[in-house]
Amino acid sequence: MRYAVFGDIHANYDALDAVLADIAEREIDVMLCIGDVVGYGAEPGRCIARVRETGALCLVGNHDHAATGKLGVDFFNLYAKQAALWTREQLGEEDKRFLDGLGFVEHFQDFAVVHGSLHGPEMFNYVQTIFDAELSFEALDKAVLFYGHTHIPLSFFDTTPMTYTMDAEVTVDPDIKTLVNVGSVGQPRDENPKSCYGIFDDIAMTVELRRVAYDVESAAAKIREAGLPEALAVRLELGK
Repeated sequence: MRYAVFGDIHANYDALDAVLADIAEREIDVMLCIGDVVGYGAEPGRCIARVRETGALCLVGNHDHAATGKLGVDFFNLYAKQAALWTREQLGEEDKRFLDGLGFVEHFQDFAVVHGSLHGPEMFNYVQTIFDAELSFEALDKAVLFYGHTHIPLSFFDTTPMTYTMDAEVTVDPDIKTLVNVGSVGQPRDENPKSCYGIFDDIAMTVELRRVAYDVESAAAKIREAGLPEALAVRLELGK
């Protein structure tokens, strides 16, 4: 089967629409959303509705929980905190019930999916370093883990010593565990403004990380029009 794995949409409908259009042109059997449908961007409700329309299996991210009050925002940076509090006011009860009902992790035959680290997924820890990756490798009993949260596409391999790559094409060795960060749909942070998502083929055991152009100026303008922090619009334009 072929899986489209995407997430960190962050209420950026323009980016989500472009990614879903790209997915529609591929031979995809299942869509998986790794969470953070909302937060930062100007169209949280619209993004929730679109994700639900796709029928994608969706997991929860920290910004999703912040938007429903399940997660406090005291440890968010200033801009994230302002956006989270704004998002709470924009969502209807049905939107909040949807986000509240999402799980932390999903296991398949050959792979698992989580928002952040597989080591304590409810803590929304980041996988940024070799030490972080080791914790998830210890918790992983599949060939592959797909995750996000950092918004930076990056793959770790459980070799000795541990190795990693930022290549867009990854071949999975069933005998070597692999962590694949599928990047971000709505707020890339690798200095490339294009959206990023992954396609996993569990027969060929390959992962393709695709970049998709979208109307960044439109998404940034909506952030400004909503009265959200200017920095959030600039980040989209810079991809960082």
